[in-house]
Amino acid sequence: MQNKDKLFALDIGTRSVVGIIMEVLDNNYHVADILSIEHKERAMLDGQIHDVLAVAKIIQEIKSKMEERHGPLRKVSVAAAGRALKTEKAAYAVEIEGKPMMTNQDILHMELAAVQQAQSIVAEKNSRENSQFYYCVGYSVLRYTLDEQEMGSLIDQQGSIAKVEIIATFLPKVVVESLIAALHRADLEMEALTLEPIAAINVLIPPSMRRLNVALVDIGAGTSDIAITDQGTVIAYGMVPVAGDEITEAISDQYLLDFPLAEEAKKQLSELEQITVTDILGFSTELSRAEVVEQISPALDKLADAICREILLLNNHQSPKAVMLVGGGSQTPALQQKIADMLNLPANRVAIRGIDAISNITFKDPSIKGPELVTPAGIAIAAEKSPVQYKTVYVNEQPIRLFEVNKLTIGDCLLASGLSLSKLYGKPGMAKIISLNGQKITIPGSHGEGPVIKREGKICSLDDLVENGQSLQVFKGKDGEPTQVQIKSLIDLDNGRVVRINGKEYTIQPKLLCNGKAASHEAWIEDRDEINVLTVKTLQELLETLELNDYLEELRPYQIKINDKDTIIPAFSGKIFRNGLPSRLTHSFESADEILIEKRVIPTVTELAERRQMLLYQVLPVTFNGKKLTLTKQLAQVTRNGHALKLDDKVPPYEKIQIEQKPFEGFLFQDLFAYVQIDIPKDKQGSFELLKNGEAATFLTPINKGDELSIEWKVPAT
Repeated sequence: MQNKDKLFALDIGTRSVVGIIMEVLDNNYHVADILSIEHKERAMLDGQIHDVLAVAKIIQEIKSKMEERHGPLRKVSVAAAGRALKTEKAAYAVEIEGKPMMTNQDILHMELAAVQQAQSIVAEKNSRENSQFYYCVGYSVLRYTLDEQEMGSLIDQQGSIAKVEIIATFLPKVVVESLIAALHRADLEMEALTLEPIAAINVLIPPSMRRLNVALVDIGAGTSDIAITDQGTVIAYGMVPVAGDEITEAISDQYLLDFPLAEEAKKQLSELEQITVTDILGFSTELSRAEVVEQISPALDKLADAICREILLLNNHQSPKAVMLVGGGSQTPALQQKIADMLNLPANRVAIRGIDAISNITFKDPSIKGPELVTPAGIAIAAEKSPVQYKTVYVNEQPIRLFEVNKLTIGDCLLASGLSLSKLYGKPGMAKIISLNGQKITIPGSHGEGPVIKREGKICSLDDLVENGQSLQVFKGKDGEPTQVQIKSLIDLDNGRVVRINGKEYTIQPKLLCNGKAASHEAWIEDRDEINVLTVKTLQELLETLELNDYLEELRPYQIKINDKDTIIPAFSGKIFRNGLPSRLTHSFESADEILIEKRVIPTVTELAERRQMLLYQVLPVTFNGKKLTLTKQLAQVTRNGHALKLDDKVPPYEKIQIEQKPFEGFLFQDLFAYVQIDIPKDKQGSFELLKNGEAATFLTPINKGDELSIEWKVPAT
């Protein structure tokens, strides 16, 4: 069995497989053995094993040689290639208006729902029908927003729309499955799994440094893997299909060197200014680093440009604060400077980091220090510090195989099971749509409840940990109930207003109608109800609600028909006063107001004529035989239903009267006799003389105001 204080790890790369044995003592690591064997054929492509048998053969060879020196090896730690990782951003938003304040479980549900969206995007981009072909190996929250405003936390927040944005990283399941298959072929059990970029970052960039925006580039033989740290976490992974082999091939072509000799020359040039090489024709040539860099400059530019473009793409089109280079390809001459120039960074901000940069590590062979050994060492240390183990959990009796990057939670299991988290919440209860005073209002039902999750029969939460072999049961949350609301819940109850009308006290309250009929505040609302609250606002509404119709009638305008024409005479209309001031029916009122209503006046024919400025009679004051008289002559005739009206007859409203105007022809002397009694003297013989102002006149003599009229009887002659 493998000793507990020894770690066996494999770095299965595109060019070779590297085995490492590391001893652990009091948090110090000692590299006891390293062995690297190149593939005999192209068994790896883009970080995935394409020929399990060929890779297993190399693994078996390394295992056998190391067992000769260190005893039996049964378990091994491995890493999935960073180039196989898929990174995707996604967001998930929910309406929270009117809902209870958000809890930690609600936020976890949002985060996991966003991860599932990212998982679906990754599957779609890679022409996969099922998003469950991908493991989520980790996610980070980019931001929380509430109504488009960024928030530090959504717990206990209230608003309209809450949203979480995440960045998640996924690994195709086939990558893990092929690794396990190759190990089983070599009679090895996978003790722990990590990811190559995470392995390198864990040993070179501790968590305390991850708040810095740093790019780690692992330049291998066929590909260059990139990871970006910022704000305390790894925010993105990427890969470019250009690496050290491009440079080796350029040197080989330029100087006619065999590929292994060109690879050796590349490594020497990273440390020496001058080297000697022998080409395939047997000629030896001395080469300076500057000369070689100039000759292979196009290949160097291609590699540096590809790496820098991917860094900028992953880092939101901004240069990081620093770049760390690891892997065998990082030793390419002048590559550091070109990357620094393309990212506009100082030369000392781009550095090659070898295994000697790892803290608390010693070596059996002091000459071991190359950057190509950082990832193998990181795999071994990551397996000891934070092992990622394969586990089986049962979700609704279905076995789910998954590996834990950190601690495995209930939420991780639900993601792997394929259950749609957004569909696990109960639906809201049936809403009711009503009309309140003409405005449409939707009254939602009660909120649906969250899902019920049980672990081994006991209720648990999304962030609870789960162990290998445990069973989970997931039950959809209970749907909400239809809304049950009384009318009084929608309106402000009015205790009524008290007013005095002509000395009598009245209490007035709003009138409540439901579907046109009087209703109680206690009535339950039904869907499509039309509710109207008739608030008494004006004096007219006040009198109508109190059914004081007699007062309303008195306040109607005085209106009659004169010669078939509607005529309104305001002077005869009723009057209304509010708190002693003249008012109108359209005016509002308040509680405790004093209302006085005066009845309208029923005019006589004379009063009506005066208001209409109409002369019914012409008068003429005169003197007759020393006595004052007033003569009158009718100028207009007022009739009702064909009957003449007297001057003192009343004319109620809404009646029809006719007024016939007569021409005025003036007064004649003879008009006098309609007002006086003529007594003939007994001693007279009937002869008389008409006098006007002392002068002779006739019966047809016109008379005027103030004339003195008389009749003189003549005495007979003797």
